[in-house]
Amino acid sequence: MSPILLFSVVLAYFLILLGVARRTARRANNDSFFIGNKNSNWMLVAFGMVGTTLTGVTFISVPGAVGSSGFGYIQLMIGYVLGYLAITFILLPLYYRLQLTSIYRYLELRLGRRAGQSGAAFFILSRLLGATARLYLVVNILQATILDSLGVPFWLTACVVLLLIWLYTYEGGVKTIVWTDTLQTACMLAGLVICTFWLLREMNLSPLESLEQMRLQGLARVFNTDPDSPGYVWKHIVAGMFITIAMTGMDQEMMQKNISVRTLRDSQKNMLTLTVILTGVLLLFLFLGGLLHLYAPAAGIAATGDKLFPAVVLGHFPVLVQLIFFIALISALFPSVDGALTALTSTFCIDILGLPRRSGLDQATQTRWRQRVHLGFTALFLLLIMAFKWIDSPSMIGVILKLASYTYGPLLGLFMFGLLCRRGVRGRWVPLVCVAGPLLCALIEQEQALLFEHYRLGLELLLLNGALVLAGLMLISVPAEKGAVLLSD
Repeated sequence: MSPILLFSVVLAYFLILLGVARRTARRANNDSFFIGNKNSNWMLVAFGMVGTTLTGVTFISVPGAVGSSGFGYIQLMIGYVLGYLAITFILLPLYYRLQLTSIYRYLELRLGRRAGQSGAAFFILSRLLGATARLYLVVNILQATILDSLGVPFWLTACVVLLLIWLYTYEGGVKTIVWTDTLQTACMLAGLVICTFWLLREMNLSPLESLEQMRLQGLARVFNTDPDSPGYVWKHIVAGMFITIAMTGMDQEMMQKNISVRTLRDSQKNMLTLTVILTGVLLLFLFLGGLLHLYAPAAGIAATGDKLFPAVVLGHFPVLVQLIFFIALISALFPSVDGALTALTSTFCIDILGLPRRSGLDQATQTRWRQRVHLGFTALFLLLIMAFKWIDSPSMIGVILKLASYTYGPLLGLFMFGLLCRRGVRGRWVPLVCVAGPLLCALIEQEQALLFEHYRLGLELLLLNGALVLAGLMLISVPAEKGAVLLSD
């Protein structure tokens, strides 16, 4: 396929996104940017959040991981469903009752300003690292397949992609993203379905016949019953539940879209709809991964992991399907990156700078500050993408889950203390406790062979991190101040 043709199609896709952004950003203000004027359609939010949740890493890494872990990802999916139910019926009612713009305002109301700022800071760290890791994966694929042959350096590719994302988010924010995420999710799912059907047709197999072939080759195994293994079934189910609670329910990017819906009931319908659609889509990704691993040996393809799906597409798919694959890949990337950029800007402006609560700042001044922060985070994205280029891990989904275990643990600990305990904390010690939890986790992981013999830590590292922070908060706890927000209020 001609790199010029592919570049032209990708550019046309960007222009469509910019057109959508221009239309939706008309008469936008700070409320539009932060919470979409509390007027987002719940069905659009639910559908668009599928793309935000899946990301480009899911598009590439989940099918690629089937060769090593089979359908073991289903173990995590069971936990995901339990986590989404907890968000729907515990966290969303709390956020709506307090009429939050930033969910870390809850930590401030419940535990004091230091707790709110600590939660916001760890969210910023989490999203900076996670979103740039996802962006790096897709930029790297675009570079290898299109732009290397045109002589374009990697750093310039990353700059242009980030510039385009900045252009269509800097004005409308959430109001724009609700619509662009819907378009991108539709393109991503279309690409997934078309690639799946093409592989079935190429191998002349029905879905049931292909599943039988996967079973015979050991690709369809689901449950890991070895308690010492990092992939043990109960580790994955419990970890999946808390990963979802932390990375969705305690994440400003994800909740920013939910609380942009007018009513709690509609927001809950959004969350339940997302759960159903996401489960079906993830199962289809696993099925596609099985098909890729059936097809690759017969076609003489030696690529594995994250490189398998692109290798099959570029080497054996017709030009039209290749174009669809690239549009789907870009569409899988953008909902996670544009939403992260918007949420990071919102969190920094609201929780760190405290713009909406600062007296003497008119709307125009607040807007100028917001736009500067937005540009600053775009520059940070570029620096971190170049850092990931230097690291160049073979499986980015493993990197992202590991980063999440360390950076979302303090958020999990802070929210669990606020929800489960009726005490307050000594504010000045909260940041220290939040930093100590991940450091202790790193030490424990480093010495796990000495501490646990054959047992190996996996995704439960997030739970351990959260538990250490929760224990630390208990040590610095004091009777709750009068007027503090409690779950039962």
